[in-house]
Amino acid sequence: MENITLDRCCIHTITTKPWALPEAVERYAAAGVKGISVWQNAIEGIGPHRAGELIRNAGLEIVSYVRGGFFPNTSSAGRAQAIDHNRKLLEEAAALGAPMIVLVCGASPDQSLETSRDQIREGIAAILPLAEKLGVKLAIEPLHPMYAADRSAINTMAQANDMAEYFKSPFVGVAVDVYHLWWDGDLEKEIARCGASGNLFAYHVCDWKVNTIDLLNDRGLMGEGCIDLKKIRGWVEATGFDGSCEVEIFSNIHWAKDQSLFLGEITNAFLKTV
Repeated sequence: MENITLDRCCIHTITTKPWALPEAVERYAAAGVKGISVWQNAIEGIGPHRAGELIRNAGLEIVSYVRGGFFPNTSSAGRAQAIDHNRKLLEEAAALGAPMIVLVCGASPDQSLETSRDQIREGIAAILPLAEKLGVKLAIEPLHPMYAADRSAINTMAQANDMAEYFKSPFVGVAVDVYHLWWDGDLEKEIARCGASGNLFAYHVCDWKVNTIDLLNDRGLMGEGCIDLKKIRGWVEATGFDGSCEVEIFSNIHWAKDQSLFLGEITNAFLKTV
């Protein structure tokens, strides 16, 4: 496995949350980062067309648009609203020039996980024709089981693979996020399965801090925690995946820093640990 370079580095706009999109784009490009994954809030007040032009003019590649999903709901009206919202996101992704949307699939604590998974399948089926028409892929991101009650009923690579394979579509695949999956004893096998089926769409990196103080907003910078990032990247690249390694960090601690200093920490950590 070759040493990684910043040519493979993509940063999610949420990682440097205090920066508005124009500043993030300028700073990422100046640091030698080549890719950006755009969260929906980042284009507010700008719009997808203008945001896409801004990003491309800076020489950055738009890797993904984040985030769709949240399909389960105990009411049919709620489920229909979620589908409509995801269709809107697909239109925005196409206007932005993003090749894929990451799906945080959703869950409801007021119903079984099995029911939520059925509704996720129905939701993806409902938006897939538009995704195919627009040429925007749907990347199912399994989330750590701590989020199973209300954020995602898809919690393992096996479940994500099952869901993606159900559709038999080149527009439905999986996003591998180490924060959510590093603990899974079947991870190597399931990454290989995902690659063999052509469903490995995205790879996200950060770290799991041993003494985490917030299960949502205390992710670690790569190297701050216990995830063996090089080993997992090896498994991912063994499938033939040569896309971006996307830095996605939610952290109240890091957001409170000078973001220019934090960006330097990100690029240094990326080169050393990813």
